[in-house]
Amino acid sequence: MGLSTTILLTIALAPLVGCVLAGFLGKFLGRAGSHKVTILGVAISCALSFYVLYQLTLGGAVEYNQNLYTWFQVGPFNASVGFMVDRLTAMMLVVVSFVSLLVHLYTIGYMSDDPGYKRFFAYISLFTFSMFMLVMSNNFMQLFFGWEAVGLVSYLLIGFWYKRPTAIFANLKAFLVNRVGDFGFLLGIAGVLYFLGTLDYATAFGAAPGLVGKTLQITANTHWDAATVICICLFIGAMGKSAQVPLHVWLPDSMEGPTPISALIHAATMVTAGIFMVARMSPLFELSQSALSFVMVIGATTALFTGLIGIVQNDIKRVIAYSTLSQLGYMTVALGVSAYSGAVYHLMTHAFFKALLFLGAGSVIIAMHHEQDMRYMGGLRKYMPITWITMWIGSLALCGVPFFSGFYSKDAIIEAVGESHRWGSHYAYFCVMAGALVTSLYTFRQMYLTFHGKERFTVVHGSHGHHDDHAVVHHSAHADAAEPSAHDAPHDDHHGSHEPGVLEHAPKESPWVVTLPLILLAIPSLLIGFFTVGPMLFGNWFGKAIHVEEGDNVLAELGREFHGSFSMALHGFSLIGPFGLVLLAFIIQTYIYLFNPAMAGKIKSALKPLWTVLDRKYWVDNIYFAIFARGGVALGRGFWKVGEQGAIDGAMVNGSVSVIHRIAATARRLQSGYLYHYAFAMILGLILLMGGYWIVDSGFAGPGMAGQ
Repeated sequence: MGLSTTILLTIALAPLVGCVLAGFLGKFLGRAGSHKVTILGVAISCALSFYVLYQLTLGGAVEYNQNLYTWFQVGPFNASVGFMVDRLTAMMLVVVSFVSLLVHLYTIGYMSDDPGYKRFFAYISLFTFSMFMLVMSNNFMQLFFGWEAVGLVSYLLIGFWYKRPTAIFANLKAFLVNRVGDFGFLLGIAGVLYFLGTLDYATAFGAAPGLVGKTLQITANTHWDAATVICICLFIGAMGKSAQVPLHVWLPDSMEGPTPISALIHAATMVTAGIFMVARMSPLFELSQSALSFVMVIGATTALFTGLIGIVQNDIKRVIAYSTLSQLGYMTVALGVSAYSGAVYHLMTHAFFKALLFLGAGSVIIAMHHEQDMRYMGGLRKYMPITWITMWIGSLALCGVPFFSGFYSKDAIIEAVGESHRWGSHYAYFCVMAGALVTSLYTFRQMYLTFHGKERFTVVHGSHGHHDDHAVVHHSAHADAAEPSAHDAPHDDHHGSHEPGVLEHAPKESPWVVTLPLILLAIPSLLIGFFTVGPMLFGNWFGKAIHVEEGDNVLAELGREFHGSFSMALHGFSLIGPFGLVLLAFIIQTYIYLFNPAMAGKIKSALKPLWTVLDRKYWVDNIYFAIFARGGVALGRGFWKVGEQGAIDGAMVNGSVSVIHRIAATARRLQSGYLYHYAFAMILGLILLMGGYWIVDSGFAGPGMAGQ
């Protein structure tokens, strides 16, 4: 039994239709009509995605791989539009469409007063379409189209509030950093075409063993393994999209976009594209141990060192953003130890609880009148019980507490790294273990500062009128862009459209269009790991979609010790494993933020040098600005002064004008118009002529010439 081409086309194109209707006919449809058509399109895709997943898992359907349209053909090379839908693709379709649908619903409440309401719905539907084209592609050309389309739409979404300079800076930064990764990605695709002679996945993967022994000449005396070069170039593309060190700097700044976009970009779509791509390319990556070690070390570094930055953040969205960076590092580490199924499985579980945390943060921001600094929150649990409970579920899943979904995927990755003997695995194991402690520290700190302890805000009933849209957006910009120093007590430097910590009305629970997505995301965040860990991690659920060499299959080794999800969770309560670190972080943060708040300031003072390093984010942004931004400006000014002003304007334009001007000025003096000037010139010329003749005639021209 095969999958229907019509169904697959409908999945891909339904969000695009909604985007076109809302984008071009939004004026006639109105606000309600715009969100209805876009939500309907994504809902259709979501329902059909679940149907496709059912058919592939329980319905007996076989993998779909067909070209639907030939874009161009040059000799033996052709670029087509086609779909490859196997279990890996089906899982991604379900995750992307489900999270996107809930984000669409959530947006109705969050963006209700925004003047760009219809434009926003058009953008997020276009984003969903782009992601579908990426994950459903069956060739590298279409993959690159989806890859770039996702990047373009993310540029539009991050800079959605285009009147805010910080938003424009953030989307430009994201765009430029991703271009660096995309350059490597394009080189990797070129390498595939050069060595394998095709852009089609199935053909390329079938011919991949032929890369063994082939080299690529880098210099006259330097030859590198072809598979290593191709895989590292492809992974550089993943480093940009999935924000791996050192191309991670764009992701925290993407918080300048509205909160629904933060959830969409950080949860199941753009940042996971790189993870999905490497998993899809597993037949290529398995040919190079060097490339996999490179992937593992980069992922381990990202998991630990970006997570540490989250500990000193005070903006509620930025804490979750650095959490995303860290968790993407975990997924990348899993790819590096050949645990591709573990990486994709963590991608799935992470999508649910990370979307939940971002949307929960948005609910808090709404209740706090667009305040984002956690130092001006506290005690919100009694005002927002649904948001509080659901965010705790997401937080415990993020920390990897046994029985929560994040535990099954995260613990499997840590165990897989411990099982690996690949170069760099000892360093990676230290990073992922330490990352478990770091994740718990910033997660519990966030929850305590936001929902527990005393209230650090003042409610002034009716003292001000309601914020207009511009005031709300303006304050949000400052709250995100100010980058306040990470003191644990409020200070007077916080910028905003109203005094920090002063609210016009008491916080209250968000409307149902906001809380319903939270509840629907909390359910899989709590339960989905328990029911899926067996088949998806240890049961070869992905089949031929993922290829692992037998000697590198660390998940198969772990599978021999797997005796069910319940037993795995019970085993996870061991104090000498990651759970012990989670428990330690819980005890530390509970004592600090509930029983001895002054301790936070003392710890910060004692660790001032370390705190400064983390607050400055290792000065990576400063280095990039100094070398690339300011360096580029200095280079441009140099070309301007030397090239344009000196060579073009100075020498070529002004120089030629000056020469002609001088010649003309001299010529003007000879053409004075006075008769005696011309007579004098004629007499002078006659004298010179006669003198020259006399010299020749007198023999000065040389012997034998006189008298002739």
